[in-house]
Amino acid sequence: MNIKNKIVAVGIIALFLSCTTNPFTGNKTLALVSNSELFPTAFAQYDEFLTENKVITGTSDAEMIKRVGQRIAVAAERWLNANGHQGYLDDYKWEYNLVNDNTVNAWCMPGGKIVFYTGILPIAQNETGIAAIMGHEVAHALANHGQQRMSAGMLQQIGAVAGNVAIKDEQTRNIFNQAYGVGSQVGVMLPFSRSHETQSDEIGLYLMAIAGYNPAEAAELWKRMKANSGGEAPQEFLSTHPSNDTRIKNLTEWAPKAVAEAKKFGVDSFRPLGNF
Repeated sequence: MNIKNKIVAVGIIALFLSCTTNPFTGNKTLALVSNSELFPTAFAQYDEFLTENKVITGTSDAEMIKRVGQRIAVAAERWLNANGHQGYLDDYKWEYNLVNDNTVNAWCMPGGKIVFYTGILPIAQNETGIAAIMGHEVAHALANHGQQRMSAGMLQQIGAVAGNVAIKDEQTRNIFNQAYGVGSQVGVMLPFSRSHETQSDEIGLYLMAIAGYNPAEAAELWKRMKANSGGEAPQEFLSTHPSNDTRIKNLTEWAPKAVAEAKKFGVDSFRPLGNF
């Protein structure tokens, strides 16, 4: 077996042997890096980030971030336990921090480490808006999207190595590298990332509803996000995220389903918006 075939064979074997099942979708997902390896690294990076940035503590906004995060995490555990996934969250170490930064963003690292920037609070507008964002971020952690992105990146690199080993002509190899870089990014990695965002939107909607927050407000949040962007966004196929219009449409369609799911957990009414 030549080197090219060996590389392809190794990639195929790794792909088949390194999959886990997403409890929310039932689909097999890439897991070339285990959570036991990934989580400690993520936790260390998170702690380092906190030391290098201004974390806000003791304010009503900071306490709200923690309160909403804890409610969403409890909702996630309730859903997982009810659907036969007891113990799924054993290795997760939830943490929610508000950081003083004007960036309109929030993010979650593998294992449940979440940051909200103060810049997103005016767009969130109220506690329910925070819950919509929090549900989305928690969903990223629950669905192991960080693990999947890292695994996909590793496969992308294997493909590049295989091509460079197989192609002997330098000019042809250069053409391959240019085409492979653009093609794998636009045709594979970006759609992969957008699918994660869409999946987190849907899972997050269910979690916020089970936590007692009105899921219909998620679409309203994204209308405000759209207004804040001023229409300045790349075309969807060139973006890591779905367009604002796509998200608003999806969230509007999914909201009644989230309401129905929440009723299974005894949630028949939702918390007030909680403006701040």
